[in-house]
Amino acid sequence: MTSTHAPAHRTRSTSVPAVVTRIAVLGITLAVTVFIAPVLISQQSWMWLAVLVLAAIAIFALYSTKRFVPGKYLFPGTFFLSVFLILPIVLTIGYSFTNYGDGTRGTKEQAIGSIVASSVQQSADSPRYTMTVATSGSPTEGPFELYLVNPDDGTVYHGDAETPLEEVDSGAVTVADGRVTEVEGLTVLDAGQVNTIYNELMELAVPVDDSSAVRPLGVNQAFVGTTVLQYDEATDTITDTSTGEEYTVGEVGDSQYFVDSSGERAFSQGWLQSVGLSNYERLFTNATVAGQFFSAFVWTLVFAGGSVLLTFALGFALAVILNDQRLKGRRFYRSVLIMPYAIPGFISLLVWSNFYNRDFGLINEMLGLDLDWFGDPSLAKVAVLLTNLWMGFPYMFIVSTGALQAIPDELTEAARMDGASPLQATRKIVLPLLLVAVAPLLVSSFAFNFNNFNAIELLTEGGPFPDGSGRGATDILISMVYRIAFGGSGADFGFASAVSVCLFVLTGVLAAIQFRFTNVLEDIN
Repeated sequence: MTSTHAPAHRTRSTSVPAVVTRIAVLGITLAVTVFIAPVLISQQSWMWLAVLVLAAIAIFALYSTKRFVPGKYLFPGTFFLSVFLILPIVLTIGYSFTNYGDGTRGTKEQAIGSIVASSVQQSADSPRYTMTVATSGSPTEGPFELYLVNPDDGTVYHGDAETPLEEVDSGAVTVADGRVTEVEGLTVLDAGQVNTIYNELMELAVPVDDSSAVRPLGVNQAFVGTTVLQYDEATDTITDTSTGEEYTVGEVGDSQYFVDSSGERAFSQGWLQSVGLSNYERLFTNATVAGQFFSAFVWTLVFAGGSVLLTFALGFALAVILNDQRLKGRRFYRSVLIMPYAIPGFISLLVWSNFYNRDFGLINEMLGLDLDWFGDPSLAKVAVLLTNLWMGFPYMFIVSTGALQAIPDELTEAARMDGASPLQATRKIVLPLLLVAVAPLLVSSFAFNFNNFNAIELLTEGGPFPDGSGRGATDILISMVYRIAFGGSGADFGFASAVSVCLFVLTGVLAAIQFRFTNVLEDIN
């Protein structure tokens, strides 16, 4: 009887942790869903709300029962693959058909609200409030919200450029000395941080109603003023009540904006719109843009291909030398040679950027040169390749050393007995066999360098810029995309997305060609 009941007892005891784990997973899922869903609804992030709800349903369906065992293991990987890889690709492709950028990120209603609110004028009897600036993001980049305290009754209000002013629950904020000092879930900016964003803050307006809005007054006060611009929904026009001028919706380029009587764009604010293939047409038909794209593409090929060839050549040569059994201290030399690989890349790039300084750089001082490395386009490209060689050869050295261990010594010995020199044996026997093993790694290294943003941005910042254009002489495609999206006079995410899609296609085509080459290489061997 004892031996009969023991297995059942063990089964019951071992099932308890599984049940507890299942309950914990489902509880955490429910708590996260309940906490995040209202935030997404308030921000009208319907796509992410759908992802959240579908993921929660899938987790409950898979992990609340003992069925769907394969799905329990497949779901985590599939979910993260979809959210962090597939979904960004889909969003990028979608944005490439829009005018998404600075001033065109929200809806038309939001743009109208921002335009009207920004026309606020202060009068002698305008109400004033003590103001606190808070953010859910970076203290320098926002987005920013205003928290206002009415000095008469202590009522607390809040709002931002897109959210009208509304009263705040007293339990969500802490008020001291007549001003908000803490906000639940947000970071309150101090006086120094507010001064940093002062110019941006002075352009912020929080709508109150159709004819008034709140504007900052200094760093700790705000006033309620009357809006000069009025929007008429029936005619879809904005009227300046002080001058009587009327602004209508008109076409400017491929997008719609409010324009004046002469057809010129009247306000910087616009709204997100579909522009079809215009971003792609601009990329391939605009002579200036197409020329910059082609130049960046050629340099990207040279940079990626040159980096792979140089790092592999040096790494392979050092691996062959240190693979000689007659050489003493090989372990020490190998340890020294992989040191550049052990140093974080961004540190190496920043240090090397100082080496190339024309006046105080280590290279010019040691060699007695007076070269303007980052001022001359050709020298800047040489500097980028040299620095990438320093950072990349240890990886190729490690890979080649490992591959050499798998090649039998008998092959090289037989070649030497047949009269081949060490160089011939290495070139005609060792190298072809090694390439079969490392060719996929060379392909991945090429793809990595094809999009090696850090090597450009941290070393040369894309410069020099000899013609004053948006693309620098050392900008590869990915850094050019960054400059389009975040540099210049304003962000143009729609066009940058179109360039990113083309970059994605180019990388895939080149990788396919390279893998086809590796297959041919395997057939030959």
